[in-house]
Amino acid sequence: MTYPSIFNDVIGPVMRGPSSSHCAASLRIGRICHDLMNGSISEIEIDFDPKGSLATTHKEQGSDMGLFGGFLGWEAYDERLVDSEMHIGAAGIRVQINIRDIQAEHPNTYQITLKNPWETHQVIAISTGGGMIEVIEIDGAKVSLAGDNYVTLIYSSTAESLLQYLHQSNISESIEIQTSSGLIAIKSQIPLESAMLEELKEIDGVTQIKQIKPVLPVLTRKDTQVPFITCDEMMAYNQDKNLSLWELAVRYESLRGNISEEEVLSKMEDIRIILKNAVETGLKGTKFEDRILGPQSVKFKAMMEDNKLIDGNVLNRIIMYVSAIMEVKSSMGVIVAAPTAGSCGAMPGAVLGVADSLGLSDEETVKALMIAGLIGVFIAAHSTFAAEVGGCQAECGSGSTMAAAAIVYLAGGNLDQSICAASMALQSALGMICDPIGNRVEAPCLNRNVMAASNALSCANMALASYNHLIPLDQVIETMYEVGKSIPNTLRCTNLGGLSITKAAKEIEEKLVQKHFYKSC
Repeated sequence: MTYPSIFNDVIGPVMRGPSSSHCAASLRIGRICHDLMNGSISEIEIDFDPKGSLATTHKEQGSDMGLFGGFLGWEAYDERLVDSEMHIGAAGIRVQINIRDIQAEHPNTYQITLKNPWETHQVIAISTGGGMIEVIEIDGAKVSLAGDNYVTLIYSSTAESLLQYLHQSNISESIEIQTSSGLIAIKSQIPLESAMLEELKEIDGVTQIKQIKPVLPVLTRKDTQVPFITCDEMMAYNQDKNLSLWELAVRYESLRGNISEEEVLSKMEDIRIILKNAVETGLKGTKFEDRILGPQSVKFKAMMEDNKLIDGNVLNRIIMYVSAIMEVKSSMGVIVAAPTAGSCGAMPGAVLGVADSLGLSDEETVKALMIAGLIGVFIAAHSTFAAEVGGCQAECGSGSTMAAAAIVYLAGGNLDQSICAASMALQSALGMICDPIGNRVEAPCLNRNVMAASNALSCANMALASYNHLIPLDQVIETMYEVGKSIPNTLRCTNLGGLSITKAAKEIEEKLVQKHFYKSC
């Protein structure tokens, strides 16, 4: 069982680009490749399976951009990302991208072959949604690396003496060891000391040692323990404690990440500031050539302030905030995937919009964001945030669910009402497909983010008024995963169905292609 982190899996990463499962995840995969090659790469071959989502979306939705940035060792929020193709060419790295049958089981599978004059390595990894990844194979050896540890890879023809050394070492209790086909992967929360590395090199059979740095903000320790991992377990845990939902969220993340509760709240305060800056940046107007929609939130703000919109103060503020954040995303500004980049406006726009409308403090906003994060943990643990796996219900639906619980808290509701609101919000989102127009994560993504935020507000008010949600949240989360598997792959972020293939969408896509052609000429 894996235990998601609020900051790793749910509210994060801090990034640029249209899609977390494409841009941020691919950058993290690229970063691991960079370390595997000790930063020295001369040639790269990337294979995407024709039956997966990446075959048709890798360029427009930012996988190429993210990979190139990762190969160069950059962070996901680096301002150079938009020009990463130019930078990788300037670094003298030759890249070839192939669409061919690699027998990939996951729709977001990357098969990457890396070369320099003295060594060649191959990495197979998947993007699992919201910027999260798993490296599943290195040089033919099965592994499971999520980027949440320091990893030492030891290539050895005989593992017995090596394993014996590790088990007798003074760090054996704090490391996790994976063995497969001549490769031993050691996961640790701190890098192995240089003296130990020198001793490992001297063991018979060891041919090579590689060190890979973590790419996630919160590390995972060996034998991670959490107080609960479902909503039902949380309620049972809290029976004799009477903690609020935000306190439960802080406790979960503190125990899961082995960090203090003060540090948890500090990390979320940093996130709140980034989100608030995104709103303010968006409302000033954003510019970026390679997008479909322009800055629409600016006019919305002006009309709202001039009382030219239908009255609905809180809802209108939410719409304005959601739009502003989405426009920053589409202009390659800094945003937070919450839980994904494609749904980055829904939860933050709703939570910040309600908090500002009610005149609440920054501290209360942070607590609400913690609540949203905990609801997202339950979804991450038992379903998915990847539209390529579950459709847009997994992205905007999840964002709406997280926001509904948080809004109830901001309005003075109790824990039970927050869970009720979350269940109703997700019930309302089941079956939502993912079909971006023009192969860009802009439309109908903006509309669906606004709808998700509006749904969250409605369900929060319904829960506050004691509406009955009927189906427990855990069961709705399980249902979302099953529904997602039944949605045809043409309607799961592949650009092969829904609005993506309408006449108007194809005309928009062609105009974007022509714009790129003339720009490159």
